[in-house]
Amino acid sequence: MAKISAADVMRLEPQATGGSPHRLTPLAEEVASRPYRPSVSLAVVSGLTAMAEALVIVLAGLIARTMQLQDGILPGLNYAIALSAMSVATIVAFQALGTYDLAALRSPVRQWFRLAGAWSFIFLVALVVAFLARVDNYVSPRWLAAWYLSVGLFLFASRAVVAIVIRRMVRAGRLDRRTAVVGGGPSAEAFLRALDAEPDSEVRVCGVFDDRDDTRSPDMVGGYPKLGTTDDLVEFVRRTHVDLVVFTLPITAEDRILQMLRKLWVLPVDIRLAAHQSKLRLRPRSYSYIGSVPVLPVTDRPIADWDVVLKAAFDRIVGAFILLLASPVMLLTALAVKLDSKGPVFFKQKRYGFNNELIEVYKFRSMYTDMTDHTAAKLATKNDPRVTRVGRIIRKTSLDELPQLINVVFKGNLSLVGPRPHAVNASAANKRYDDAVDGYFARHKVKPGITGWAQVNGWRGETDTLEKIQRRVEHDLYYIENWSVFFDLYILAVTPFALTKTENAY
Repeated sequence: MAKISAADVMRLEPQATGGSPHRLTPLAEEVASRPYRPSVSLAVVSGLTAMAEALVIVLAGLIARTMQLQDGILPGLNYAIALSAMSVATIVAFQALGTYDLAALRSPVRQWFRLAGAWSFIFLVALVVAFLARVDNYVSPRWLAAWYLSVGLFLFASRAVVAIVIRRMVRAGRLDRRTAVVGGGPSAEAFLRALDAEPDSEVRVCGVFDDRDDTRSPDMVGGYPKLGTTDDLVEFVRRTHVDLVVFTLPITAEDRILQMLRKLWVLPVDIRLAAHQSKLRLRPRSYSYIGSVPVLPVTDRPIADWDVVLKAAFDRIVGAFILLLASPVMLLTALAVKLDSKGPVFFKQKRYGFNNELIEVYKFRSMYTDMTDHTAAKLATKNDPRVTRVGRIIRKTSLDELPQLINVVFKGNLSLVGPRPHAVNASAANKRYDDAVDGYFARHKVKPGITGWAQVNGWRGETDTLEKIQRRVEHDLYYIENWSVFFDLYILAVTPFALTKTENAY
């Protein structure tokens, strides 16, 4: 089964995804109320370990060179090339041998022979290359011997430290991949038993969800409780930050899978289809694996693992730079707001953020204090009497949005670029946005942003018709499915030009 895009799911028959909280079963409520600590991506942990070991190899070479040659720590060109090439080649070899898997990171002693063997092989290959290229006369044998031995010792010591950190993270649940299983029949039991047999899996099953009654799907499946139906699962995932949903239904139950997927695709989770008992055999590359248990990928979170780190760093660094540049304009705008009408400079409003959670967004106040609308029950229109004189200017030019840089840089609940956060009661043609557009909440699979793909394409300001909010959501979903740092840079670059089109901004 190929991965399914937002466009594929939108073509299915509509299913209620709902914006109001769904009441969970008592057992699901009890599980959802347990304390939760955000998990750390294993891919990020593995990547950081690899980078640290690359640094260890280079530092060991520099230290060995300083001690053996005593001519300063900065290497010459030959030494610099050797250090860089050997470091990269060794990390690639470690990766190919699976030494960055969770089991390997937790058990450094068992991995030592792999690490030592890979390092020795790379070292011997490097010596042969140096001999054939006739550069061995320019590299000190004493340095090579000291480097070889010191890297081995440093790698062993670093892996011991990593193992201690990993074990503590595992005990604290920081590496858990919180998982919900959909389906309660024999296939689900077999899948759960296969997961339990994995000794070093980071998967932690929270519970089972199934739409069938108790006669076909018992209260306990493979030792895990049934917490409710797939309607319950939508609210459960939002509240407990589930990372992975696995369908254990047979591939032949295509209609049931698609209808359940229609409810779940708006959530920021990975969705997989269990394939351990399927009679359909695909090429190994078609599968992904939970430990050694095969699954078929259906949908992925749009921004995950290193992408999360990259986007967060981009937001904080670039956001801080923009905030610094914009600070004089913000001070002048704050002064104008204060002199124009009584009341606070800032206006704080509850809006929907990532995973449909409510966040508080900062803006410059653009309405009279006694007429402000904190829930956006009525959107601003042309010549709106609630808007102040200064408010008309800053709304037209989007200067009222500048305080949202505080959300980006200091609170971290907004991105520079993403779907614009909407107020809780925002409506179009007298319909709430989530009622007006099917699949509306799928735009909350990523953090909202100050600017976005919809805004630079002219879909900003008043949404007095269903078409306007529909087109805005379509552009938001396109952005989510095609995100990259370069896409963000492009949107930021064209935003100033988009702001000159003010016909819809009141």
